Amino acid sequence: MVRVSDPLAFAEKVSTPLPELTADEIDAAAKRISDIIEPTPLQWNARLSALTGAEVFLKREDLTAVRSYKLRGAFNLIVQLTDAERAAGVVAASAGNHAQGVAFACKSMGIKGRIYVPRTTPKQKRDRIRVHGGEFVELIAVGDTYDAAATAAAEDVRRTGATMVPPFDDPRTAAGQGTIAAEFLEQLGRTPDLVIVPVGGGGCLAGVGTYLRERSPATAILGVEPGGAASMTAALVAGGPVTLPEIDPFVDGAAVRRIGAVPYRAVSRFGGGVRSHASLPLLTTTETDSGAGSFRMLHIDEGAICTAMLELYQSEGVVAEPAGALSVAALREVDIEPGATVVCILSGGNNDVSRYGEVIERSLVHRGLKHYFLVDFPQEPGALRRFLDEVLGPDDDITLFEYVKRNNRETGAALVGIELGSPDGLESLIKRMDESPIRGERLEPGTPAYRYLT
Repeated sequence: MVRVSDPLAFAEKVSTPLPELTADEIDAAAKRISDIIEPTPLQWNARLSALTGAEVFLKREDLTAVRSYKLRGAFNLIVQLTDAERAAGVVAASAGNHAQGVAFACKSMGIKGRIYVPRTTPKQKRDRIRVHGGEFVELIAVGDTYDAAATAAAEDVRRTGATMVPPFDDPRTAAGQGTIAAEFLEQLGRTPDLVIVPVGGGGCLAGVGTYLRERSPATAILGVEPGGAASMTAALVAGGPVTLPEIDPFVDGAAVRRIGAVPYRAVSRFGGGVRSHASLPLLTTTETDSGAGSFRMLHIDEGAICTAMLELYQSEGVVAEPAGALSVAALREVDIEPGATVVCILSGGNNDVSRYGEVIERSLVHRGLKHYFLVDFPQEPGALRRFLDEVLGPDDDITLFEYVKRNNRETGAALVGIELGSPDGLESLIKRMDESPIRGERLEPGTPAYRYLT
């Protein structure tokens, strides 16, 4: 079976060698896609600028026709196919956004495509794939992760001779995604001090970073991954792409178990060290041995990403998906020089509203406002009232209460979820619980019991 992570294995299916990922190739990609993809806005953000002391701009890739930057790479690759390759059709694997880009490109060019997605892909994204592709696209759900879908897509290519359209591991895809940088440099009209790029498989970072290194070398680059799927950081530490033993699929647009070979080759040439500790200051004047702006990777807790999503929605009315909020979430995790010009790539807005319950939950836990306890209540009248009066604080609220009464037992266990009025209230809550005859045990995040709960 051909490995999806090696695009060179598919070179025999294209009539010309795959191009190198360079700024010139990205400029050429910008011309190819200009007839169908309009530039997305670069918007100054007052709230984030005040928060950081910098001049923060959002590159609104959530405002493309498919609500993500993935259309750029998909269209740039497909538009270069020969007539014979178009007749054979295309195949893609995606967590959702790349699929929409491929579907849009297939319909606009009249090319048949089969798209494999994980079964965990939100319904909203599946529906949009069908809308964008229409009769030209067949949607196939396989497995629970992107990697399972990628394996099925590779088998399809081997069996049918169709052309694979990788979501990140192809220089044509990465070049299309790199057009984001060409656009915001022109829109900004000056050299940004820092560009923050979301990272999943690495195609966007490879394309944007390559363009900046050649066209704006003094610009610092920060790649941001979800904490539950930090595959680029793992690759840079190991000296090559590695497969993570497990990932958290919540940030579905960036939850990739293994980055691509093409992105790794590009990113490993950016210079600087692999520094992923959030407390290290990000000084935009730091230079690498090559004289270019600094480069580092950062991974962000999924709860922090959820908090950024909610703040974008509540403050700016921006609907960002989890991967789309990665760059904005990073602003709270690093120190930025006052007055620096910062561009955050808001990569996508395909978020299913049915997920907001989990988004709110993860945000509350991250901010220290939501906690769970196993409480042994005496099986006697008034036990719950006593807990409310003696243990719960005046600004605390019970958000979950599941009680199991046991016959012939003095106490009965209850699962209690408590939302605090302030993160500082946890210590006093635990102190009151310890002083009460009603015994409770806090479920710690990250433990097997807590993972089962959430």
